[in-house]
Amino acid sequence: MLEEYEKLHSGEKEDFRRLANYLLSHTYMVRYEYQPSQQMTLPNKDYQTVSRLFDIFKDYFELSGWRLEKDDNYGILSLASRYDHNRFRLDRFTTLFLYMCRLIYEEKREDAGNYKAVPTCTTDVVERMRTYGLLEKGKTGKETTKKERIDAQRTLSHFNIIRKMETSPWDGDGNRILILPSILSILPNQGLNNLYREIEEMKAGEGGTTDETSGDPGGDAL
Repeated sequence: MLEEYEKLHSGEKEDFRRLANYLLSHTYMVRYEYQPSQQMTLPNKDYQTVSRLFDIFKDYFELSGWRLEKDDNYGILSLASRYDHNRFRLDRFTTLFLYMCRLIYEEKREDAGNYKAVPTCTTDVVERMRTYGLLEKGKTGKETTKKERIDAQRTLSHFNIIRKMETSPWDGDGNRILILPSILSILPNQGLNNLYREIEEMKAGEGGTTDETSGDPGGDAL
């Protein structure tokens, strides 16, 4: 790995350092990126770089106790710790928001096209959560707050699970979003089934649930 790294020119080495840190923080990277300012989806140059240097990245992370995987079918790069620490725990509302996004993706992924992304909006996700009985009224007497909705979207966007389709700031009343194919990595079919069982237990009053990713938004994952 070191021999192959030394063969890289200075620009490639800088890209390697930058993207290694990016993966440690964001956990997932997808092949195509939606650009709200241009209202179009474009190839992700960073994804292309990591794919081209994949063996070097993989060996580097392996030495550090991390597992880098690439799904060429859906265009997903994912990084996971081989240890139980270095995990970011999602709060209850974000977990339920993620779960509903995964159900929407499963329902619509055959129509996702070449980019493998599924369009929806905050309002649709929350309404489906309400229909499924996943929202409880808190101390304010409301099922969900704007802050919860904004924080959930920001967190999932940080980890490249969803992408905002607008240039305006996150809005708790509703954003148009894309559910990215990386949701299949954070919640594969077995994980989806496990989370469903935990949610049913939670609804029955037997406790809450969380999900995990490898990084920490805005922070160091190591």
